[in-house]
Amino acid sequence: MGHHPVTANRLITCHSILQLDLNHPHAATALTDAHQMHRIVMTGFKNWVPDGERDARAQLGVLSTWSADLKTNTLLIVVQSRVRPDWSSIPRTALRQPADVRNIDLPIATGDRYTFRTVINPVRAVRPTAAPGTTPTRGPSKRLPHVRPDHVRRWFEARLPPTDPTQHQNNTTGHIGADVDRGTLAIRMLPPVESDHHKGLKISRAEIRGTLTVTHPANFTQTLTNGLGKARAYSCGLILTRPASS
Repeated sequence: MGHHPVTANRLITCHSILQLDLNHPHAATALTDAHQMHRIVMTGFKNWVPDGERDARAQLGVLSTWSADLKTNTLLIVVQSRVRPDWSSIPRTALRQPADVRNIDLPIATGDRYTFRTVINPVRAVRPTAAPGTTPTRGPSKRLPHVRPDHVRRWFEARLPPTDPTQHQNNTTGHIGADVDRGTLAIRMLPPVESDHHKGLKISRAEIRGTLTVTHPANFTQTLTNGLGKARAYSCGLILTRPASS
């Protein structure tokens, strides 16, 4: 009793909810330095992978998102991970209340409806161009941020399943495995985050909220597991869902 039926597509993960006091230096510095926020998130996963591993976050399946209530001086951080973290290294005086850690086992099926919220790093790749009459320039593309809500909307909609069944999906982006009710889609530009630890680091951010319907359970499970877009090491890409009321 109490067990979910066996399904091929399930989100099996762990969610941690941290409420920190912004009057405490441990939390306050995270608002001014993106690397400090990253350090707080990763502090719960010591000794799971060898020190110095470049892809430790990806191996552990760590995604996160945060919001700050400046009226109550509360920093709320939600962390998703493949393993159960240990938050005992966070000073007790920095926590508003003990960390809330929950195991998630969510079957995902076609037709499931959820409300969702995500903070993404909306960027586009721009290849270098050559002046007329010159040899085309070779080199890596440059990532430029989208700074307008309508551009962010197009960025997000490019990752939805094609509305025309005969239309070929963009092979670069793939699709998230769910369609979105365009009428519920709300986009808000957020302040960028920066870090003195990594010179030149500046991450543009946008919040997207809406209601979605699962169309491809395998794709959607992968999207929830791996996140969406770039800057996932800096609290972008985690999609939080809640069953939509009928």
